[in-house]
Amino acid sequence: MTKNPRRLRRQLAALSTAAILTLVSACGTSDSGSTATTDTVTSSGGTTSLTAGVVSVADTHADDDDGDYSTDGATTIDLADGATTVDGDGAKVDGDVVTITTAGTYLVSGTLSDGQVVVDSTGDGKVVLVLDDADITSTTTSPVVVTAADEAVVVLADGSTNSLSDAAASAADDEDEDAPTATLFSMADLTIAGSGSLSVTGASNDAIASKDGLVVLSGTIDVTAVDDGIRGKDYLVVEGGTLSVEAGGDGLKADNETAGELGWVQLDAGSVTIAAGDDGVDAVGAINVSDGSLAVTGSEEGLEAATITVAGGTVDVTADDDGLNATDGSAAGENAQDGVLVTISGGDVQVTAGADGIDSNGSAIITGGTTTVSSAAGGGGDGSIDVNGTFAADGGTLVALGGISTSPDTGSAQGFVAASLDTAVEAGQTLAVVDADGTVVASYVVEQAASAVIVSAEGIVTGDSYELRAGTDTDTDSLTTVGTATAGESTGGGTGGG
Repeated sequence: MTKNPRRLRRQLAALSTAAILTLVSACGTSDSGSTATTDTVTSSGGTTSLTAGVVSVADTHADDDDGDYSTDGATTIDLADGATTVDGDGAKVDGDVVTITTAGTYLVSGTLSDGQVVVDSTGDGKVVLVLDDADITSTTTSPVVVTAADEAVVVLADGSTNSLSDAAASAADDEDEDAPTATLFSMADLTIAGSGSLSVTGASNDAIASKDGLVVLSGTIDVTAVDDGIRGKDYLVVEGGTLSVEAGGDGLKADNETAGELGWVQLDAGSVTIAAGDDGVDAVGAINVSDGSLAVTGSEEGLEAATITVAGGTVDVTADDDGLNATDGSAAGENAQDGVLVTISGGDVQVTAGADGIDSNGSAIITGGTTTVSSAAGGGGDGSIDVNGTFAADGGTLVALGGISTSPDTGSAQGFVAASLDTAVEAGQTLAVVDADGTVVASYVVEQAASAVIVSAEGIVTGDSYELRAGTDTDTDSLTTVGTATAGESTGGGTGGG
């Protein structure tokens, strides 16, 4: 029997996911499928090895050329209220509802003020919807629904402007698990590609959702939703494009809870901006950033998953609660959860949080990149970093300001300074770490009032003494000493995972 290669890819990805609860690190793209890497976290309490699966677009249903299409033999659908026409095979019109029944390429343009395009293709092959200045609204249901397809691809034609919207009255029946719950909804694997633009308004629920996998290859996509912005059940992968998400619920989401197939979100390229009423990015399994730009401008919690990995790119998170929250979803207390991990090996990470900046109910390791954390000043036990298990600072640059926090383990490969401040530093002041010779090792303009600091950077020598100075003067000699520390000495553990 011949296996479906895309299905096989996903099975391989699921196997690597199951290795530690989830797949984790995205170190770039590869056509070789899933392999394995190992992060070793060393602390005074011993050594912990955490194996991470490496994933790429080859592990998904999508192909790099899914945005390519030919008009030869394509079926043309010209939308118009009460007068939609179809030129070609595979589609039929009933009033203001267009139903596509076979695989192929369909060129869609025009306007429906209260209509729908339905894909119901039970045979093999991709159904490619090329939106070329298409505007579809439905007041009673989702305007674009894929009820069945081997695979569905939505291509945004070059230079086109497209929009999809529903109404609050079109909310699906909660008891029907297959009912469409998004403005653009698919029961099958869904890919979005092309160089055009797409605006999606989800007035009833989500904006874009797939009950399978969802990959965004390119395009300019602007979504607004009363609940989740963009959701793929098995996975949500962004390979490029410009995405702007405003959501009452989660911004990006992958919510498959099946053992060995936990939902994951990955950013490999492109630009994503999110304003969310709940989590900025939420995955049951893993969140991976290998490149591109991810900005969560507002959220309850910024990023939440069992494993959070940043290997490159830019991550800028603002959260009312925790900034990066690694958890398996169970109550943790102060015990470390197996397989739960935050890894920062590259890129630029900036976190501004109302509670813990980085909160791992398992372990954490920083080996590269630049990480800046500004968190609550200690109210309610919150701090800049809270790690239940081992916390290794083995490279890169870390500046974390807030309340009493988990400092790196004393066996970390790179020197660090961790101290509670004698005098709290106020927002807008400069905090500098100064060695015994008066050399400034690191400095940072404080965003929120801070009562404790952690700095790990090249040049900090374990065992040496350092002063923490603060003030508004740009001349560090004029700054006031607010604390002292001996590099490499731990301030103790955090408050336990939330």
